[in-house]
Amino acid sequence: GETPRFGFAPALSVTVWWVLTAYAVESQYFPQLKARWAMAALGSAAVALAWVFPGQALQVTASIWLPLHWALGIASYGMFAAAVIHAALMTSAEIEIRQGNENQSGLPLLTLERLMFRFVMLGFVLLTLTLIAGFAFGEQLYGAAGAHWKWDHKTVFSILSWLTFGALLLGRHQLGWRGRRAVRVLYAGAALLLLAYAGSRFVLEVILGRSL
Repeated sequence: GETPRFGFAPALSVTVWWVLTAYAVESQYFPQLKARWAMAALGSAAVALAWVFPGQALQVTASIWLPLHWALGIASYGMFAAAVIHAALMTSAEIEIRQGNENQSGLPLLTLERLMFRFVMLGFVLLTLTLIAGFAFGEQLYGAAGAHWKWDHKTVFSILSWLTFGALLLGRHQLGWRGRRAVRVLYAGAALLLLAYAGSRFVLEVILGRSL
């Protein structure tokens, strides 16, 4: 059959489908959440992006842990992406309320914030498992004897994002972080996580025209 392909666009596409799945579940509990058209547009964009940039052929690997490592990583991407979307809805709702307009998101600010932190927690757990898998099965994943870590930009940015999200959760529970401060820290962590894989793959595949 055709050789499997992967890259930044397929990774983002799968991430978006995680977001859509989360929204489908969430809408059962919060039917008043008004994001259906935005989610439809996001899904369409994900399909188009993966079609235009299908990625590169995957190298054959004997490791059974690599698919698990990738699945955990992309699932964490999806949860953090859902958190970012809720943060954006929260910011938009706050602006609308201050201007005396109706909250277009359909959910109260406190509910949006609570959901945002739930997704951050889920993403943090999945990212932690991703890093643990990368350390525990590093030799099988990277093919280097005795190598538990492959110290490259992906590892560095992943650890930095993990520390940022950990600080956000700690600040939430110990210092009462919320609102704009929490959103800024979330955006910083999400940017670092994006650079860990999808961002660097975009630069290498599209701008430089080569693989990792």
